[in-house]
Amino acid sequence: MRTIGLIVNPLAGIGGPLGFKGSDGAEIVEKALALGAEQKAPARMALALEKAKADGARWLCWGGDMGEALLRQRGVEPEVLGAPRGDRTTPEDTRRAAEAMVQAGAELILFAGGDGTARDLCAAVGGKVPVIGVPAGVKIHSAVYALDPSSAGYLLRDWLDGRVTGIKEAEVMDIDEDLFRQGRVSARLYGYMTVPDSAARMQAGKSAGSSEADAIAEIGADLADSMEEGVTYIVGSGSTLKALMDELELPDTLLGVDLVRDGQLLAADLSEKELWSFIEDPDIPVKMIVTVIGGQGNIFGRGNQQLSPRIIRRVGRENIIVAAGPEKLAGLPGRALRADTGDPELDASLAGYISVVTGYRTTALVKIAKTEG
Repeated sequence: MRTIGLIVNPLAGIGGPLGFKGSDGAEIVEKALALGAEQKAPARMALALEKAKADGARWLCWGGDMGEALLRQRGVEPEVLGAPRGDRTTPEDTRRAAEAMVQAGAELILFAGGDGTARDLCAAVGGKVPVIGVPAGVKIHSAVYALDPSSAGYLLRDWLDGRVTGIKEAEVMDIDEDLFRQGRVSARLYGYMTVPDSAARMQAGKSAGSSEADAIAEIGADLADSMEEGVTYIVGSGSTLKALMDELELPDTLLGVDLVRDGQLLAADLSEKELWSFIEDPDIPVKMIVTVIGGQGNIFGRGNQQLSPRIIRRVGRENIIVAAGPEKLAGLPGRALRADTGDPELDASLAGYISVVTGYRTTALVKIAKTEG
């Protein structure tokens, strides 16, 4: 019987739909909860556990929302090694849990969180045992995360069955959230952990792309020229879409979501609820413009949690415009895009080929991959 540790950071990603660009720090967490933010990480871990079908393993966990509750809901009797020390879980709780699991004989740790959670695990256990991260945070730059919760579960299943045996080092990255909220990305390498070696299930580290300035400028011009009168455009985050806002001569929220109509900025840096209030009327024509995370391929679920499942459904697949430079597309694993909205049915409905704007009046047909078992 294999021994698996389970850690859930229940507060991971809680600031995403509100446009907080991260959830690190007690003040941000309290503010998010006061505004009605909901915990997303437990549901994402539940999906991973469903796909893993590993209830017969020996499970080690931390008390309450950090893992115990999910396992008991599945009818699993886990070994509870400890519990959070306060009403709100903290990075110290994550580190204590990871250390205890290694001491208790964990052969692998399955965890849900964001880059901050990965950093805490790295500080506690380093490369002592392999890990599989279930992406649940706002910031997911680290290569210790699976492509999505389903992929994490399938990878655990394959590891338990012996179909995946290799282990490799993976980068743990994080960014300064205060600078992030000011529109500046300052990423640093914190260290390495080990993960099961599966390029098909694990994401690559985030690639910035360095020589696409001309292509990005062309993309901005194409998008601006293609905008239709009377249509409200949801403009996502990223430097590619900053080129559109520059072309329109509008201020840009580099790492947030803005609304544009008829060449005018309607609202900037919107939360999910604020965005919904602008577009919930079904008679308002709406389109959405998003770009691609370099090196990973995600168009939803990475840094743009304001674009929630209800927002995406309201817009409709046919009204989603994807833009990315050709070098960025060429560097994607399997040259495929990915959607990790938190709603598996929506992810499946988005799968298939989509036209991607790659320059002025230039497009490429690229597949949005579907997570397979």
